[in-house]
Amino acid sequence: MLDDDRYAELLETRVWHPEAIAEAAATRAHRLPLVGERGTLFLVAADHTARGIMGVGARPAAMADRRELLDRLLTALSHPEVDGVVATADVLEDLLLLGALDHRVAIGSMNRGGLAGAVFELDDRRTGWTVDGIRAAGLDGGKLLLRVADGDPGTVATMVACADAIDGLAGAGLMAVLEVLAARPLPRGGAEHDLAPDAMVRAVTVAAGLGSTSARTWLKLPVTEEMERVAAATTLPVLLLGGDPGREPGRTFTAWKQALALPQVRGLVAGRSLLYPDDGDVAAAVDAAARLLATSTEAPR
Repeated sequence: MLDDDRYAELLETRVWHPEAIAEAAATRAHRLPLVGERGTLFLVAADHTARGIMGVGARPAAMADRRELLDRLLTALSHPEVDGVVATADVLEDLLLLGALDHRVAIGSMNRGGLAGAVFELDDRRTGWTVDGIRAAGLDGGKLLLRVADGDPGTVATMVACADAIDGLAGAGLMAVLEVLAARPLPRGGAEHDLAPDAMVRAVTVAAGLGSTSARTWLKLPVTEEMERVAAATTLPVLLLGGDPGREPGRTFTAWKQALALPQVRGLVAGRSLLYPDDGDVAAAVDAAARLLATSTEAPR
């Protein structure tokens, strides 16, 4: 979808007309309400590279080529059941210039400081969008990451920062999408996630209590064992985290199908599993996820 002429125009615009980004943001056709008639959201995530994550399955540099990533995003966003995208400023601004965000939900990714594998990985300070920047760009909300790690003293600073961002977004009438994981630091740097049900239930209850209000907060959670018990720890709307599909993408879709039947679960935020499927067919992967979501909302909850 991103042919040579269109890509060349994007590059030239960034050189000669940087003001075009603000102009495109100001004239973007918004989608209201954000949540569709079925009470669900289907978002594509494209904020991985800002945290140093470029691998998908056995391909360590799958996401390294920006033109290819944008092309895959354009394919995903062309599907009528895809509601929008979660991304950092560079990606969202490319999509704005390409005219791909009209009538789509646009969520700015805020704290990307915990680089994957770094000794400071659990230091998830804000390096991306601010609340003021999100509001000025006319975005629909902000996405945050909180990894609850008892063995890392910096976790509490991330909690405070997330709480402040939640308050700021809610005060501006904007959605906060809070990704929540239980985690532990590794001795030589980096971190590993703890997806055990007890650990995730605890992390969810901590995250749901952040800020002066939870009125506009949605949680983004991985699919775990005993997902019903994890989801039952909150009344906040839950979006499923797509994650890396690994070598068995079929199991990912099966897990989504089961979790989408839960009353708290209201949609998906999927990135690598849809943008970089093993067979390379982005449109088919997005369509399969859309059918799962549609089927889940047709069944009684």
